[in-house]
Amino acid sequence: MSPLSQTVPPTGRTPLFTRHPANPLLTAADWPYPVSAVCNPGAAVVDGETILLCRVEDRRGLSHLTVARSADGVGDWRVDDKPLIAPDGDDSLTAWGAGDARVTRVDELDAWVITYTALGYGGPCVAVALTRDFCSVEHMGVAMPPDNTDAALLPRRVDGEFVLLHRPISPMSRRGDVWLSRSRDLRCWYGGKTLLSTRPVPWWDSEHIGIGPPPIETDAGWLCFYHGVKRTASTPLYHVGLVLLDLDDPTRVLRRSADWVFGPAAPYEVSGDAPNVVYPTGLVHDEDAGELRLYYGAADACVAMATVRAGDGEGLLGWGVG
Repeated sequence: MSPLSQTVPPTGRTPLFTRHPANPLLTAADWPYPVSAVCNPGAAVVDGETILLCRVEDRRGLSHLTVARSADGVGDWRVDDKPLIAPDGDDSLTAWGAGDARVTRVDELDAWVITYTALGYGGPCVAVALTRDFCSVEHMGVAMPPDNTDAALLPRRVDGEFVLLHRPISPMSRRGDVWLSRSRDLRCWYGGKTLLSTRPVPWWDSEHIGIGPPPIETDAGWLCFYHGVKRTASTPLYHVGLVLLDLDDPTRVLRRSADWVFGPAAPYEVSGDAPNVVYPTGLVHDEDAGELRLYYGAADACVAMATVRAGDGEGLLGWGVG
């Protein structure tokens, strides 16, 4: 099927997301030890408290993952004084760092599954770890070899198998599409196939794409956020789009937004280590408030958050949330 035939009409001119006035929520200045940048957080709610597992770049240029905690998910953050997942100098696949985590609650395991990008001599790859308290982790090993990033796990098995969305880069074309792979034990992965492809130039998601936070299960299907990149004359330009996958067969794309729904506009998004980047990695569905909180990295320099009412007009209501 042509990628264009999977699109849905634009959602309208009213902005879908509202940036939180407290943005940026976290910067390098909030860290209890010297770092260069903080961005791209995985998100979870643990005992009523919001946990962000942030990518932190140290002053060597290597990345690690550190936990920040907040009662309301907005302010008064308590940042751990050491990383939860750090580079392993004895492992060629993870020697240069860890970043861009997605965090999925899997009730069957009574744990959160962390999928993250490990950086090593051969390039970026996808690694998996488990945690029950965000104080310690059980490493499951490398799930996808280089060059592979942007991995998020569905929160339950489908047909007896765990489902991972991830983004390999073709060594021939250098194109980055979203793939889907399966596993029975979170260690051995198989059956990889293309799920979502880049669209032609000059579309907003023509350079490469990558899945965002772990998909949300709704009555209408698996609701996914993804980032798309367009190459401009001066810099890559990142935006956020929506995809809906079939609940019983997540290889089947039901809907894909024609328009992007969120993009760089605020000063902390258009200026930084990587200008014009909004990179969604964490999502919290606050059912009491009737809203979604999208946590994202801004310009590879800080952590920010935007909200959307789950039933706003033609917005996410049409995607099955609310």
